[in-house]
Amino acid sequence: FRRAHTLTVLFILTCALGYVTLLEETPQDTAYNTKRGIVASILVFLCFGVTQAKDGPFSRPHPAYWRFWLCVSVVYELFLIFILFQTVQDGRQFMKYIDPHLGVPLPERDYGGNCLIYDPGNGTDPFHNIWDKLDGFVPAHFFGWYLKTLMIRDWWMCMIISVMFEFLEYSLEHQLPNFSECWWDHWIMDVILCNGLGIYCGMKTLSWLSLKTYKWQGLWNIPTYKGKMKRIVFQFTPYSWVKFEWKPASSLRRWLAVCGIIFVFLLAELNTFYLKFVLWMPPEHYLVLLRLVFFVNVGGVAMREIYDFMDDPKFHKKLGQQAWLVAAITATEFLIVVKYDPYTLTLSLPFYITQCWILGIILVLTWTAWRFFIRDITLRYKEIRRQKQEHRHEKDKCLSNGDGHSALLDEPNGSKLRERKL
Repeated sequence: FRRAHTLTVLFILTCALGYVTLLEETPQDTAYNTKRGIVASILVFLCFGVTQAKDGPFSRPHPAYWRFWLCVSVVYELFLIFILFQTVQDGRQFMKYIDPHLGVPLPERDYGGNCLIYDPGNGTDPFHNIWDKLDGFVPAHFFGWYLKTLMIRDWWMCMIISVMFEFLEYSLEHQLPNFSECWWDHWIMDVILCNGLGIYCGMKTLSWLSLKTYKWQGLWNIPTYKGKMKRIVFQFTPYSWVKFEWKPASSLRRWLAVCGIIFVFLLAELNTFYLKFVLWMPPEHYLVLLRLVFFVNVGGVAMREIYDFMDDPKFHKKLGQQAWLVAAITATEFLIVVKYDPYTLTLSLPFYITQCWILGIILVLTWTAWRFFIRDITLRYKEIRRQKQEHRHEKDKCLSNGDGHSALLDEPNGSKLRERKL
């Protein structure tokens, strides 16, 4: 029935598109016809995928909603592949087909400079540095980390990613002027206020969702209008709740998986800044916002699929399709950045920053080797040694009855010793 319904919808949509093209006179503008044909093809593909694609782990507000974002992931990945195979000039000028205002170089804004919180030299407004930093990206940071917390569902992982990204901004500010910020902008406004408050609100929401009673009732079985409205609102909450317990130190497999998740998160964050730098998109452009909305929807599904695969590999024998697509999209975005501006990426790090990163990597590798190899070998050796000592103590106790005579002379004790050996 579902397949027949899909074919019916596709047939109706194709007929409608064909009818529209027959009624109107085809314009002679090649660019306009090309864009219109691409949009129609994408609509047909999305219509097919929404009704026919494989369901994901989420069912609210409706499985079709998550199938739609899965198909959008495929379209976005194909778009990235197309951009990747263009020349740098053609790729940047291709963005004009999406928005005519794109395709021109834009100056990067430097958030550093005067870092005085209170500037006595400015008699009009001594706190002008603070007000200059309070732009539209402040609430974006808060809501972004609120939604990331709902994806990851772990306070420690969110804080590690938040702090690590600030270190990345310190390390790469010689490549992108956008990363140059004041110290209080890094640690007070970003880490503590925006990111920290978003993580706190996200953890409170997770706590409420974990304590909520998931007992669903049909809309038409609810007698009151208030109950019906409440049921409609709750349709946008999860059908059931799964608490994420990552336990990165429990095994080497989970530790490597958590490190991989953190790495992909940081790479996706960096791609946001580097893509708009190489493709000449202003930070406030709607394409940047649409990309963030896209990752919010597909990231939650990907994290659930990764957790299910790690937590129960016998039931979930392979990684979910959305998780693979998110990884492929992140890698393709990075390849576009490498191709379009290799000079910026190859600017050498300052020597002290290189030393800090080498020291950090050595500490992580040392802890990994100690926790999952040396520590296990040491604990195993101590356990074997303890068992041997207990066995020797029991043997000495059995061979002596406490008065210096051999226990083998005592027949009952000798029988017990033979039984113990057997």
